[in-house]
Amino acid sequence: MNVKPGTVINDVKKCVDEIIHYIGKEIFFSMPLALGKPVLFINELYRRAKEDPELKLTIITALTLEKPKGHTDLERRFLGPLADRVFAGVPEFDFMLDFRAGKLPKNVEIYEFFSKAGGYLNNPVAQQNHLASNYTHANRDALALGGNVFAQLVGFREINGKMMYSMSCNTDVGLEAIQNLKALRAQGKKVAIIAEANKNMPFMYGDAVVEADSYDIILEGPQFDYELFCPPKDPVALADHMIGINVSTLIKDGGTIQVGIGALGDAIVSGLIMRNEQNPLYQEVLEKTGINKRYGNLIAEWGGTGVFRKGLYGSSEMFVDAFMQMYKSGILKRRVFESIPLMKLINSGELTPEHIPSDIIDQLIEIQGIHPNLSEDDFKFLVDFGILKQGLRFEKGFIFDETAQYSADLSIEKNRLEIRHLLGKELLGGQVIIGAFFVGPKAFYQALNDMSEEERKLFGMSGVEKVNQLYGGEELRTLQRKDARFVNTGMIATVLGAIASDQLEDGRVISGIGGQYNFVAMGHALLDARVIMMIKSTKGYGKTLKSNIVFKYGHCSVPKHLRDIIVTEYGIADVRSKPEKQVIAELINIADSRFQKQLLEQAKKAGKIPPDYEIPEEYRHNTPEKITALLKPYQSQGVFRPFPFDTDLTETEIALGGALKSLKKLSTGNRFKLVSGIIKEFTRPIPASAYPYMKRLKLHKASSVQERVMRKLVVFALRNNSLLKNLHPLPEHINNQVRNTQSL
Repeated sequence: MNVKPGTVINDVKKCVDEIIHYIGKEIFFSMPLALGKPVLFINELYRRAKEDPELKLTIITALTLEKPKGHTDLERRFLGPLADRVFAGVPEFDFMLDFRAGKLPKNVEIYEFFSKAGGYLNNPVAQQNHLASNYTHANRDALALGGNVFAQLVGFREINGKMMYSMSCNTDVGLEAIQNLKALRAQGKKVAIIAEANKNMPFMYGDAVVEADSYDIILEGPQFDYELFCPPKDPVALADHMIGINVSTLIKDGGTIQVGIGALGDAIVSGLIMRNEQNPLYQEVLEKTGINKRYGNLIAEWGGTGVFRKGLYGSSEMFVDAFMQMYKSGILKRRVFESIPLMKLINSGELTPEHIPSDIIDQLIEIQGIHPNLSEDDFKFLVDFGILKQGLRFEKGFIFDETAQYSADLSIEKNRLEIRHLLGKELLGGQVIIGAFFVGPKAFYQALNDMSEEERKLFGMSGVEKVNQLYGGEELRTLQRKDARFVNTGMIATVLGAIASDQLEDGRVISGIGGQYNFVAMGHALLDARVIMMIKSTKGYGKTLKSNIVFKYGHCSVPKHLRDIIVTEYGIADVRSKPEKQVIAELINIADSRFQKQLLEQAKKAGKIPPDYEIPEEYRHNTPEKITALLKPYQSQGVFRPFPFDTDLTETEIALGGALKSLKKLSTGNRFKLVSGIIKEFTRPIPASAYPYMKRLKLHKASSVQERVMRKLVVFALRNNSLLKNLHPLPEHINNQVRNTQSL
């Protein structure tokens, strides 16, 4: 480009001018998924494409974050004030606004390899342009499509007098994208690499930190310091909590964990925190639910139910708020190091990160971690990891501590004993997690920004090529990721153990495969690892209710030969290394009992299970009512809450959201109950306790027939969720206002 690498400017229009002038009018633009998108840059690039039909713009990305809008008037009334409050100061993507409105110009195309679950289900254009790529192949496929411009959002700060940049929330594809484009440039091809620097972005470490010349142009200035997208958390249902409790028993102290975003991720961590902080209560829940009795042997071999004394290490493409909650709870505390010798000693119990033994030098020499006669590289290794204290010098075979001098020939016992005076107190440079990208609530970003630099370095960020697989560093990554539990979510499980996670059998994509395949493959490659797939037992409501455990399905994300552990709210199926008749039996055991008989008959008809097999009595009572009866009483003790880690929603919004969600279920699953319930509401007055909800939806003063009907609809939804309880009379002026609106 016609600029010096690392040029900092504050004019996005000038930046786009430079790119179009240099690249030309055929731009294949790639940017990271989720939070790491440079909003102002892509908005300006897209504006140019709208103005100039000759400019062909192809956008290659994933998971474009959008403010919730709502499809109906009622949804907009609920979501509008919430979005205005939670997303204040967050800019929107102009290309997505036009795409949703059907106004995308013909010279612009969007390709995504992952999207919000169900976000494009009924959008033919998005379905046709979906890229079926593993996360680790995203950069490869972007290049194959012609990628010539890459841009990302970054953090920045001065380190030792030099301005440095952090790929922060999206180191995932950033490292490889820059490397690939620079390789193309070396071949004489025209490419551009852009950074948009935002001071609100937490400055993360690990492999995320790069120098300015990694980019051609860096956009920096007050206008780029906009608020970051911070999606509110999803509520955790009791069935989700039950899945979380089941999974929590399979996590081994001193091991490794991977979890994803959403309600099920929060449910798992909520269960782990309960196990760690309220262990007597946790043990009581395990007894009452029968988990210990049913799965005691599996838990003893592969998991645990005690507190986390050694702690866990996180190895997850997505560093979500759930990991922060584990860190705060003292669970995420197992530190790993970028050193094979150190990890060998730590895993064998000869070394702990908190204490350096006096014979550490002897141990390292014995396992050939350092040379008996120290080289300069050996000395640097010992100092960098804190084995030798800071402030030492190495010259010509000697170590200097101010004026004292020590021989670096450690083949001599006397020298090894003398150098013990120079040992540090604890290991340095450890990390409690390696992640590839992050996105979360505002409090999550704030927690990262509030940390000291030393503490934030515990949270390492790297590329998916490192995080999601073992290739390129198998020995070290195997040592670091010991006793790994890779926990993923699926939509459908067949009774033979195959999983559908990303697509319906009619071909419509729900989200994308993301990194699931990589973690499944890694879970089978590591001898002490397990892959845990979480499946909600059913979907739908009433007449639309269906089992998510099925005999067969027309799509497969994870084939049956990679089956391992499958968990529903009704239990755990350990289906690895087992014959198919046993796999089928175990999976039927954790299916909803309303579908078990049909599943068993299908298996018998196909000859896949003995004709005289019967489902054991203890597994024949898998119903939602059973889960509610088991867990709901514990909510009074502060566990199994809908939002275990707080939320940006108010109490009124939480109640309203639940009521409206139930209303939506009724509209598809039990329309008779819905219609009859609404008709009944027209025969009785609106209770005073409905007033706060009416006011939140701006329905407390209905001014049209549509609003009057809508108000009755909401009252029915509230009543259906048992939210209308007049425990205390409202003030007279509010009662008068409610009575005045009854006549409308």
